[in-house]
Amino acid sequence: MKFVKGLDEISKNDILSVGGKAANLGEIIRAGMPVPRGFAVTTEAYRHFLNGMDYFSILEEGGDISRAEEASASVRRQIEELQMPEHIEKEITEFYRDLSEKYGRRDLPVAVRSSATAEDLEDASFAGQQLTLLNVSGERNVLDAVKKCMASAFTARAISYRKAKGISDRDVLMSVVVQKQLDSSQAGVGFTVNPVTGETDRIVIEAAWGQGDSVVSGEVTPDTYIIDKKTLNIIDTRSGNKTRMKTLNSAGGLQETAIEGRRQDILCLPQKSVEELARMALTLESHYGRPQDFEWAMENGTIFLLQARPVTAVRSGGASSVSEETEYAVKGLPASPGAATGTVRILASAKEMGRISPGDILVAKMTSPDFVPAMKIAAGIVTDEGGMTSHAAIVSRELGIPCIVGAGTATLALKENQTATLDAYTGRVYAGAVKIEKRGEKYDFTPTRTKIYVNLGQPEAAEKYSKLACDGIGLMRAEFIAANLGKHPGFLIAEGRENEFVEKIYEGVARVARAFHPRPVVYRSLDFKTNEYGNLEGGEREPVENNPMIGWRGASRYIVEPQEFRLELAAIKKAYEEGLDNVCLMIPFIRSAWELREIKSIIRASGLYDCPKFRLWIMVEVPSTAILIEDFIREGIDGVSIGSNDLTQLTLGVDRDSAMLAERWFNELDPAVLWCIERVVKACAKKGITCSICGQAPSYYPDLAKKLVQWGTTSISVNADAIDKTRHVVAQAEKLL
Repeated sequence: MKFVKGLDEISKNDILSVGGKAANLGEIIRAGMPVPRGFAVTTEAYRHFLNGMDYFSILEEGGDISRAEEASASVRRQIEELQMPEHIEKEITEFYRDLSEKYGRRDLPVAVRSSATAEDLEDASFAGQQLTLLNVSGERNVLDAVKKCMASAFTARAISYRKAKGISDRDVLMSVVVQKQLDSSQAGVGFTVNPVTGETDRIVIEAAWGQGDSVVSGEVTPDTYIIDKKTLNIIDTRSGNKTRMKTLNSAGGLQETAIEGRRQDILCLPQKSVEELARMALTLESHYGRPQDFEWAMENGTIFLLQARPVTAVRSGGASSVSEETEYAVKGLPASPGAATGTVRILASAKEMGRISPGDILVAKMTSPDFVPAMKIAAGIVTDEGGMTSHAAIVSRELGIPCIVGAGTATLALKENQTATLDAYTGRVYAGAVKIEKRGEKYDFTPTRTKIYVNLGQPEAAEKYSKLACDGIGLMRAEFIAANLGKHPGFLIAEGRENEFVEKIYEGVARVARAFHPRPVVYRSLDFKTNEYGNLEGGEREPVENNPMIGWRGASRYIVEPQEFRLELAAIKKAYEEGLDNVCLMIPFIRSAWELREIKSIIRASGLYDCPKFRLWIMVEVPSTAILIEDFIREGIDGVSIGSNDLTQLTLGVDRDSAMLAERWFNELDPAVLWCIERVVKACAKKGITCSICGQAPSYYPDLAKKLVQWGTTSISVNADAIDKTRHVVAQAEKLL
C-alpha cells in the first residue's frame, strides 16, 4: 500500500487520498505551472496511524469554548505521542531523502502543511484552520512535523469551523504536504476576480517583502495591485505599510525583522512580476473553469505557486449612500461588503473572545484562525492590519459578515463599549449609529419558471443549503459519503458487512432529503473511477487502467458488478419507505440505451419501481448519449442532467486537465458542444421529460443561459455561491421569450 505520493503523481481527482491542498498542487503541476517539488503523506497513512484511537469520545466532552479547547488539546497531545508505524516512517523518510538529493542537500529545509479532505473546497476554504510548519529540516523533525499536522485536524478552531460549515469531525481525513522551503524575497496572494466588488474582469494581487506568512495571517498590510483581466494593465495600486517581514531562521522556523526607511512604503513588485502573476491567474482560472484564490512566492527572481483553491465567496460590492463629507473615525480597505452597527469590543488576542456577544463589532490588530468562534457571532469586523486576502477578509466573506481590514489605527481610534457603524462598501467606520444603504449591483429574488437547483457534496451542509433561494438539489454527489466510510464496497461485501455501506448511504441521503422535502433531491449514484476506488481500503482489487476517465465507471460498473449498485438501491429504498419520496436516482456516465435497459432491470428487482413516486434520471456526459437521446427516452426515463464538463472534453477530444489544450481548446460554447446540448434539451422538451444542466457555465455565460431557456430546459443546477446570479440571468432570459 502506498502511503506517500509525489506531487507530480497527483491531480484534482485525488482529493480523497491527499486532501484539497495537495490535490490542487498536483493539478497546478499538471497545468505546467511552477510549484516547489514535494510529496504528500496520504489519508491512508493517517487512517493507519490513528488506527484504534477513540478520539471522538474525547472531543464530545467539549462544551463551551474553554472546555472545547481542553478536549481538543488532549486529542492532539495523544496523537503527537503516538508511535508512527515503522513502514509509514520508512516511506516518508525515503521520499524526504530523495527530495533532498534532487536539490543537492542532505537535510533540505521543507514546508510541512496540512491537507484535509474537507479543505480548499468550493464552499469551504478552511483558511488557516490547520497547521503549517515552515523551514523544517532533518528526518526526525520532518516526521514529527507530519504528526503535528495530522493532529491539527483537532484544534478547537478547526472543529468550530467544521461545525459552522456543517461538516462532521468523523468525515474529515488528513493528508500532509511536504515541499521544498522557498527562501522568498517577496510573496503574497491573489484572486482571479475582485473578491470584494465581485468584478470578474479584474485580478487582485497582494504582495509584501519576505515570506508570505505575514500576508496570509494579516500581520502586515500588503501592497495591492488591481489588474485589468483583458489587457493585463495595472489600473490601480495601493502601497501597504510594510513595517516588518518574515525570513528563514538558520535554527529552523521563521524570524521577524523590522523594515527600515523607504522599503516600508514603496511597492515591492516590479511591473513585469505583476504581469507574470496576472498571466498565471488567467491560466489558473481557465484551467479550473472558475475563480481561484492562490498563494505565490518569488525566489531568486522566479515566481512559484504554493496553493490554489476555489474562491469560496465573492460578494457583490457597490457604493453606500453616505456622503463623502460625513466625518468618519477611521478608514481601511473594504474586504467583505455590507454594513453593521454595534458595540465595539477591542480584543488584544483570541483569549479575550469571551467578551464578544452576538451583534458586537469585533476590533483587533489582526485576526487569526483562533478568532473564528468570535467572528461567527460578530456583526462586523475591523482590523488594523491585513489585506483583502488576509485571514479576516477570507473568513468574513465566507461568513457573510461586513469586514474592513488595514485600518491602521482602529484599535486606538475606536473606544471600548462605544457604538460604531461599519460601512464595508467604502471601508469607513463611523462613531455612533449611521444609516448605510447600499447602491449598486444586487440580485433580488425573482421567481422563474426554470428551476434553479444547487449542487451538494457533503450531506452535513444540507440544512444550511435548504435555506437558500433554490428549488432543490440538482446534483447530490455520492462519492464523498462513500469516501468518508473509507472502505471499498466490494471489500465490505466480501466481509459480510454490506449493511455498513447501506447505512452510510442511507444516512446521507435521508439527511438531505429531510432538509429539502418536498423539494427534489437528485442523487447521482457512485461514479468513482478505478484509480479513485483504488484509494479506498480493499481497493487493491481494482484493475489498473491507462485512462480511467473513459474507463470502467458509472453505468458500466453497475452492469459488471451489480451487487455494489444494489447496496445503493437498498439505501434509497429505505429512504422511500420512511416517506422521503423526493429522492430521484440519477445514473452517471451512461453510454448506450442497452445499458439503461439492464440497469432498469436491476432497479426493478430492488423493488424501487413499486414506490409510486420513484423517478429515474440519467446523466448526459458522453456524445453517444446526446446523439441517441430519443432511444434513451423510449427506454423510459423521468429526467436528464447534462454534465457539461465531461460532455465538452469528450465531444472535442480535449483533456481539460491538459496545460497545452485547456485554455484555447476546452470550450463549453464550441458549436459542436452546443449542438449536443440543444439536441438533448429540445428532445426532452418535446417528450415532456425533465431536463437540467449541472455546472457553472450558465452563470458565467449569460448567452448560454438564454439559449437553454429558449430551447426549453426545465432546470439549471449550480454551486451555492452562484444561485442568486443564475436566477437573475435566467429571469432576464425568460423575459425575452
